[in-house]
Amino acid sequence: MYQVVDEYINFLAVERGVSLNTLEAYSRDLNRYIAYIEEREIKDIKDISSDDVVAFLGSLRKSGLVANSVNRTLAALRGFYKYLVLQKLIEENPIANISLARVWMHLPDTLNEEEMRNLLDQPGAKNVLEIRDRAMMELLYATGIRVSELISLTINNINWQTGYLIVMGKGGKERIVPIGQVAYDCLGRYVNKMRPGLLKGNSTTVLFLNRSGGGLTRQGFWKIVKKYAKKAGMMKRVYPHTFRHSFATHILERGGDLRSVQVMLGHSDISTTQIYTHVTRERLKDIHRKYHPRG
Repeated sequence: MYQVVDEYINFLAVERGVSLNTLEAYSRDLNRYIAYIEEREIKDIKDISSDDVVAFLGSLRKSGLVANSVNRTLAALRGFYKYLVLQKLIEENPIANISLARVWMHLPDTLNEEEMRNLLDQPGAKNVLEIRDRAMMELLYATGIRVSELISLTINNINWQTGYLIVMGKGGKERIVPIGQVAYDCLGRYVNKMRPGLLKGNSTTVLFLNRSGGGLTRQGFWKIVKKYAKKAGMMKRVYPHTFRHSFATHILERGGDLRSVQVMLGHSDISTTQIYTHVTRERLKDIHRKYHPRG
């Protein structure tokens, strides 16, 4: 990953004529970023998510870095990721939807419980794809797994007897997450009644299949989420990672402990999980303002 940073800095110098001072600052910022990513045991630049980027920028803020420096780092990262997309080194830009306000508040995008129920109710039961879509979204919300983990699941990752999902996370780390009854039922219906029809004679252990009997891509799932968010009339922008954020937030709001959420999300550092405590505090403030007689 350091080599890619060097190539980007060289690109800025040769192709864009960026000043020496800016090159040195960007090089310093990006190398610090890569060091942080490697500390999280991420080996491939394609495996970096928006969660990782926000956590990094939040760590800069916690370290006492002034606002201008954090903003400059974000600018460096924006340019870097545009370059990665341009060079086809990544397919999806994890930083595309990160705003300065989100970084400074360090709050992820979430839906409240009512909004999530509305979204999950959108897929019908008329055809194979609707039942598949409902199973995917229910499972994503029930477990908090990453989208990359969702589309990588196989039939063998489900323990039907105990109702657990075996997930292979970043750095090859395996974790076990409860599925929950609603997601379990939706998943069972898809696997037993609908998946065989999608196989189209193919032999694969991939859990969620597309129309052609192959595995889904992250972009393909994103299109599915956007379709149902539009159908639900959502005012908020909804992304695949919104399910993960909402999963963690709702468990904490209902009294779940931070350590358990950390284990289920697969965070190596509990400080990454702690961003969700900020979300729940904001939610409590909203409730207080709305319902307290002197709010």
